[in-house]
Amino acid sequence: MAKPKLSFICQNCGAVTARWQGKCDSCGEWNTIVEENTSGGIGGGPQRGRRKGSPSALLPLSGEMEEAPRIVSGIDEFDRATGGGIVRGSALLIGGDPGIGKSTLLMQAAAALSRGGNSVVYVSGEEAVAQVRLRAQRLKAADTSVQLMAETNVEDILATLAETRRPDLVIIDSIQTLWSDMAESAPGTVTQVRTGVQALVRYAKASGAAVILVGHVTKDGQIAGPRVVEHMVDAVLYFEGEGGHHYRILRTVKNRFGPTDEIGVFEMSDIGLREVRNPSELFLGERNEKAPGAAVFAGMEGTRPVLVEIQALVAPSALGTPRRAVVGWDQPRLAMVLAVLEAHCGVRLGQHDVYLNVAGGFRISEPAADLAVAAALVSSLSGAALPSDCVYFGEVSLSGAVRPVAHAAQRLKEAEKLGFRQSVLPSASADLPRSGEIVPHEVETLPDLVGRVASGSLPSIG
Repeated sequence: MAKPKLSFICQNCGAVTARWQGKCDSCGEWNTIVEENTSGGIGGGPQRGRRKGSPSALLPLSGEMEEAPRIVSGIDEFDRATGGGIVRGSALLIGGDPGIGKSTLLMQAAAALSRGGNSVVYVSGEEAVAQVRLRAQRLKAADTSVQLMAETNVEDILATLAETRRPDLVIIDSIQTLWSDMAESAPGTVTQVRTGVQALVRYAKASGAAVILVGHVTKDGQIAGPRVVEHMVDAVLYFEGEGGHHYRILRTVKNRFGPTDEIGVFEMSDIGLREVRNPSELFLGERNEKAPGAAVFAGMEGTRPVLVEIQALVAPSALGTPRRAVVGWDQPRLAMVLAVLEAHCGVRLGQHDVYLNVAGGFRISEPAADLAVAAALVSSLSGAALPSDCVYFGEVSLSGAVRPVAHAAQRLKEAEKLGFRQSVLPSASADLPRSGEIVPHEVETLPDLVGRVASGSLPSIG
């Protein structure tokens, strides 16, 4: 009898090594390498090599095309994040921290789709059917025709789905609990997760039913398991939120049928998640208009303009190495802005502690926030409050020049809708609206902005 072939696989990143070792060379994590039998799995059974290939149809690239059929849930924020609805036959992966509300969101989405006449199957591998029913009663979703299943074996799940009428949507909660007879390893391992997801994605493509997979995340915020899982599915969404805040953000990082970097904003309540149709009002609801060191940034999340407050605190440091603390923004980006302020604007911050925070726990990734961060830093250092009716956006280069950013017209339109009357923006912005109530203050270089903030030449418009 042939000796079973063994391999050592990192449970954090999926890297394969020839022998066991305490630390993974790929991701640097300790005690994550596990011995697994690779003789099982898709294509690894005893019949391997005996199967003869069957010809597949070759089709021309040109031909009749139609819009991707979508299932609209009626939850606008959920549909926005998925690109206008769930595409039939697609596979979506939703990740998030424990207790963030993934199961709550999917239960509400399943109930909304069921009320719209769609057939929904909810498969729970972490809870019993009675526990799922209790959550459905709390969310006012127990009166729907959603079908429940408490099962973790992939083959049993697919056999049950094959015996019933093809559902429109199948929800699997979660992929870390799945296990397959085709893989000889424990549930939650890289081999089992990959095998289970492959089988479910194949079922979605063959049957036309949409499949939503729930995945846990690691301490770094990445979906646990092999990265190949994110390549197999059609869309990857992250459900984010801070423990001290009541709102949640559904962020799209991959979507084959819609825009990426799209977000949907929800507010957590005692009866579930509530849609936030105007997130700018939520992020600006508690700001102090007269405090120095606060600037309103007009940002873009996918196709949605969002206004958030950036808060900065610059204080003399009693340490040899001043502190640099950032919440909600990129710390290397802050270091670059501080260097440009000191090198080109004469703003000395080498002996000061710098604290930067994006209000509400919101996270910003685009470089257009450079101008708002610089204005907040200078305002905090000088002690002069910025105008409360002004928004800022623009990218700062290493030479001190302020570079234009995209979607300037949408940013200004959102600011005007919320009552702002002036803006500080790059002078070379191309898509500015010709008519509007917002007075633009165009700047070409960062020293120009620092001079205006320090001299108070950005008065409020009464």
